[in-house]
Amino acid sequence: MAATAHPQATLLALDILREGGNAVDAGIAAMALLCVIEPHMTGIGGDCFAIYAPGGRNPVGLNGSGRSPRRATLDWYREAGISEIAAETPHSVTVPGAVDAWCRLHGDFGRLSLERLLRPAIDAAENGYLITDRVASSWSVVRPRVARDEVSSETLLVDGAAPKAGSWHRQPRLANALRLIASKGRAGFYEGAVAEDIVLRLQELGGLHELDDFSTAQGEYVPLLATEYRGYQVCEIPPNGHGMTALMMLNALSAYDLGPNLSTVDRIHLVAEITKSAFRRRDALIGDPSFSNIPVEALLSNQLAEEIRAEFDPALASAPAPIPEIEHRDTTYLCVVDQDRNALSLINSLFEGFGSGISSRKFGVVLQNRGCSFRLIEGHPNVIEPRKRPMHTIIPGMLCRDGDAVMPFGVMGGHYQPTGHVQLLSNILDRGLDIQDSLAEPRSFAYGGELILEPTLEASVRDKLMAKGHRIVSPPGPLGGGQAIWIDREQGALVGGSDPRKDGIALGY
Repeated sequence: MAATAHPQATLLALDILREGGNAVDAGIAAMALLCVIEPHMTGIGGDCFAIYAPGGRNPVGLNGSGRSPRRATLDWYREAGISEIAAETPHSVTVPGAVDAWCRLHGDFGRLSLERLLRPAIDAAENGYLITDRVASSWSVVRPRVARDEVSSETLLVDGAAPKAGSWHRQPRLANALRLIASKGRAGFYEGAVAEDIVLRLQELGGLHELDDFSTAQGEYVPLLATEYRGYQVCEIPPNGHGMTALMMLNALSAYDLGPNLSTVDRIHLVAEITKSAFRRRDALIGDPSFSNIPVEALLSNQLAEEIRAEFDPALASAPAPIPEIEHRDTTYLCVVDQDRNALSLINSLFEGFGSGISSRKFGVVLQNRGCSFRLIEGHPNVIEPRKRPMHTIIPGMLCRDGDAVMPFGVMGGHYQPTGHVQLLSNILDRGLDIQDSLAEPRSFAYGGELILEPTLEASVRDKLMAKGHRIVSPPGPLGGGQAIWIDREQGALVGGSDPRKDGIALGY
């Protein structure tokens, strides 16, 4: 079974599985295709994280996030008069980590050739792909960012406008980059023509990047963090990602009854308040563990869970968490489980829509703006430093039981993702909803002094939450997206779901 945010990607994953490929093969092929046909959400100029359970047991984590340039020091920015890293500048571009992570996963676990896996993405970029409704809508929203860059406007706009739903679009320059990756693997991106093209473009715009920043870039396998919730183990990637924020929330929520008898108002209020408490700690303490001491054990302790619960007032909303003003919502997630029960949870992102908006000239690689989450504050855990990874919002998840993978899952939506993980898991484990209904449930998110409520929630719920002191707002669009696959070993079945907020679908055979 495969579940992705685009029907074409799901179908490709199944084709790869039918040919004898495994979950890693299917996931890489589908993600590479999404980098072409969902280009505002993801691309080879971005990052990725993965959790993989070989044979469905003992999952491992892969951190495929990129680093800042070697020359990126706090003193340099201060001397240049830069007080914050703007999202649409070369300084927001960290070295992309996705391709390295794909190649590492493929080299360690894949079966089919990389050329076979990337062939559909190359074909779509070269010969064209159909623009779906959700892609067209999101593309149109972020069109101004693309229009600011002369190369991006050439490759990603049609007569200055976003492609329309039902039209066909091509990216032949990107096809050539994918061909080099297919034939040379990691070296096809981080060495030679593609790396030179990216570095020259960034230097042309004032960036600090050098070829050595690319040739030395690599991700790493990491031990997963986990916590118990309702008899299951919830596994997340450790920092520099913020998956442990979800674990902090689950630890605090484990003392409450979130079953079907809890009212919608009380459920939303409880999760909102726990979110604020966990995010306050996230913003103060989470960064790249290679550069700062992150108190992981303390943050996941019973003592901290009790402190968070002590901050909760069932009658009144608390002060907001100091969440940054940057919206981090453009990401794509997929999961695959094969016949051997290999389970892959994979997430890939450019950060904001079309990332920095900057594309390389010869190969049309759209570059992420993950570096704009760095801070130019001395002593901050997320302060800019050479070859450092910024705090990441993208988090794949894996639910386990006694070492067995039970459900690869992910919920897109930037800052919302930890809350999305909690809401999805609670819908399944506390309320007994099935996978599809759990993904489709109306969502809420306490963010920056506001409580975001999707419009499908009843007006009476909004009124009662306002009475508790929440400032209610509606999101400009759907709140996140998600996919999940439940592995039912007793029945020998797979149960999948794909979020109706996206174009995607879950399919099995």
